[in-house]
Amino acid sequence: MVRERSWRMIDTVRRAIHADPSDRALTEALPVIDDQMALRAMDLAMRVAELMLSAGASAKEVVIAALGIARAYGLRSVHVDVTFNSVSVSDHRHGEDWPITLMRVVRSAVPDHSKLQALQALVRDIDEGLELGAARSRFQEIRRTPFRYRQPIVILSQALLAVGVGMMFGASAQILAVTFVAALAVALTQAGLARLQVPLFFSQIAGAFVLTAVTVLVAMFARMGVEPFSDVKATIVVSSGIVLMLAGLAVVGAAQDAIDGFSLTAGGRILELTVQTLGVVLGILVGLELAGTLSIGMQPPSEPLPLGPLPAQFAGAVLVAVAVAVFNGAGARIVIVSALLGMIAWAGFALVSAAGMDQASASFAGALVASVVGAMIAHRLHVPSVAVTTAAILPLVPGAAVFRGLLGLVEAGGQAEHVLFATSSLITAGMVGIALAAGATLGLFLGSPIGRTIGGVEARRRAVSRPTAGGANIVMQKPEPGAAIHRGRVRR
Repeated sequence: MVRERSWRMIDTVRRAIHADPSDRALTEALPVIDDQMALRAMDLAMRVAELMLSAGASAKEVVIAALGIARAYGLRSVHVDVTFNSVSVSDHRHGEDWPITLMRVVRSAVPDHSKLQALQALVRDIDEGLELGAARSRFQEIRRTPFRYRQPIVILSQALLAVGVGMMFGASAQILAVTFVAALAVALTQAGLARLQVPLFFSQIAGAFVLTAVTVLVAMFARMGVEPFSDVKATIVVSSGIVLMLAGLAVVGAAQDAIDGFSLTAGGRILELTVQTLGVVLGILVGLELAGTLSIGMQPPSEPLPLGPLPAQFAGAVLVAVAVAVFNGAGARIVIVSALLGMIAWAGFALVSAAGMDQASASFAGALVASVVGAMIAHRLHVPSVAVTTAAILPLVPGAAVFRGLLGLVEAGGQAEHVLFATSSLITAGMVGIALAAGATLGLFLGSPIGRTIGGVEARRRAVSRPTAGGANIVMQKPEPGAAIHRGRVRR
């Protein structure tokens, strides 16, 4: 008796530690989907993923959308692989047959937040039971939808973005007018080069050179006492233009991909951001060197640009956020949310700055607050979170620090003091950029689950079967000898 109790106790301890192979289900219910149905569903998932990635979505959002579409039509063993320029979808057909694998090359990313919003709505409707044929037809309509705004409106919004940055520095009407003209020249130059399919790297160089040339010309007129240029501050003009050219850089998306574990996609985006930023740097340096050879160089500023009155700062931040939303193709709903978040981001920046923190810490706080609130609002209003977050943090981009450092390096003349000052400005700009990316990404990570909980939109599996083409059939795996056959149904 004692021995039997001992063995029973040992067996209990063993089962508490080790899994029992006899407890596994010997059979399982599997949906049978013909190859044609599987191909059509996988093709839809792949095309939606490709269009979302090119419209500005993060890699994680793309994978979740593709897997959701595949599961909605009964494909539960699908694998999705997203890189910087391709999307692959593979279904191993229950591990027995050869897998079905599809791949599509992603064209260069052009942010289109209206199209991204429509794609997210399509994915949501598919999860709620939209039939495959109707979903494919609706996707084709979304894919063929042209950009929301015409080219003149996009160019005008880019120029107004630079005006908004000037307003934040308390610029006068004359400075704002010159800033508008310089930014308009940059936008027209880059739009013309885009029509000629010139690579963006060279377009950035050309835009930065045009910006610097206009600013140097204005500085020369101011030195000569020509009205109304005598009171124009060249640093504000160039700083506003730099923010304009950096506005298209998806810093948030790159940082989010890196944190989410999509290292290849993040690496590609970060390299693209680096090359485009180097284009801006080269264009400014070439312009400054050319101005120096013509003896019309500019005096480097000895200290950072002061911000203007608080109302002007908020007005400029709102104008920048609205302009970014417009030239990214956002609709009225996203534009309004972007304006609100622009105010919130700048309020967070101003409060932390008033507490005595440095620019990088204040920028992190502003981006964090705006991203948390933006992620919560995005789930309630069904708008892309990356759209409103990008527009909100653009007023915090350190364009003035970048220009101050570059101008200081060019005009240093080998003097160690000037070189150190310029290098310090560039390091500050880099720290602010990293802080913005970290704050925005952390805000999306914290705000998304809160928004889903508050909005009551937590993903739930449906309790009824989804019909598939030709009917949803069930196949039983061959049972092992002596095993009982269990029947079941496919449920979602």
